[in-house]
Amino acid sequence: MKERKYVDFSDPYPVFPKEKRGEYLVLVPDMLPWHFGILTHIMEKEGYRFEILKNEGRAVIDEGLKHVHNDACFPALCVIGQYLDALKSGKYDVDRTAVLITQTGGGCRASNYISLIRKALKSEFPQVPVLSLNFSGLEKESSLGMGFGLLKKLGYGILYADLIMTCYNRTAPYEREEGAAEEARRACTEEVERAFDGKGYKRFKKLVSAILARFAAIPQTREKKIKVGIVGEIYVKYSPLGNSHLEEFLRAEGCEAELPALADFLLYCIVNVMNDAKFYGMGRGRAILFGIVYRWFYGLQKNINKQIKKQGVFAPMHDFEHLRSLADEVINQGVKMGEGWLIPAEMAALAESGTENIVCAQPFGCLPNHIAGKGAVRVVKQKFPRANIVPVDYDPSATKVNQENRIKLMLAAARGNG
Repeated sequence: MKERKYVDFSDPYPVFPKEKRGEYLVLVPDMLPWHFGILTHIMEKEGYRFEILKNEGRAVIDEGLKHVHNDACFPALCVIGQYLDALKSGKYDVDRTAVLITQTGGGCRASNYISLIRKALKSEFPQVPVLSLNFSGLEKESSLGMGFGLLKKLGYGILYADLIMTCYNRTAPYEREEGAAEEARRACTEEVERAFDGKGYKRFKKLVSAILARFAAIPQTREKKIKVGIVGEIYVKYSPLGNSHLEEFLRAEGCEAELPALADFLLYCIVNVMNDAKFYGMGRGRAILFGIVYRWFYGLQKNINKQIKKQGVFAPMHDFEHLRSLADEVINQGVKMGEGWLIPAEMAALAESGTENIVCAQPFGCLPNHIAGKGAVRVVKQKFPRANIVPVDYDPSATKVNQENRIKLMLAAARGNG
């Protein structure tokens, strides 16, 4: 009979030595492909070394299944699978390697990923520390140290990445010269990164204008294509590993993919703190501080939309206060577990702006997203009868073919509707 192996968790987990940050390579999951390149560049200016993992495929999923129960959140399985697959590859000095995970601090299982990651590492790579990126005061001794100046730079970086993502997705399906949008993406990303090499991130308006001009200069066809919005759980909405390269699939099907801005999710998290004080009387002092941050960050988002409208080539991104007003017509803003009220708000905003075909991407078994996402579809359709919404579950047992077939049925209905 094979002897069972038990992991002893009585020993303390390894803590990342921040004073030796330059000696460690920090592995980052491929969660936000539009944003992490810029954000890790900013962090490297603080002395860290990062590598965004690009390993994927069935081997990564199977590796995750070895360490995470099938009933756990699919994004946790993907992230842990990427870590373990990478660490086992022999490419890294595991004595000088750490891994990074984001935490929202909400009631979602995402805030508990860090314990699952530590458990997985403990069995095979007990020396590898886990770093937490969060703004909720979690994991104080294992979190990335961030002052106000660094947080401000990361905020600018997210907005720049949102703009590049939006311009790319609105240009790539119509480019006359193949690869022109990708070249613009690369050039704009490099320009943004150079801006952070000094104090140039303060040239906000000038850089936003340059990004818009770079994409607007790409010659485009006048072909009319189906627009498909992507909403849902934060990981599977953006991660190619989590959503089986959904954006690429939609473009291959002759569609224009539309991804809501990451800034909306951050503003959603900030507003939830303010709503805690408003609805439940919790953390009033913290809510005041978050209110200041909200006004600054939302003001920058409004400035970008103002420049987009002035240029006149692209449609502006969703205004967050308008998203909140749309949410109020569907669901209460007190519903904040997971992506909560943000999902129906984004579905309504997409349908209102003409993107009536929507994929709601969610991990199988993610209760908050099934309630606030799939559960709100009927109400959104009542308000926007032409909305063509398909919820798609992503989990280890779901095949890519089945997922794509569901989306193809949605697209067939869209083509039939004209």
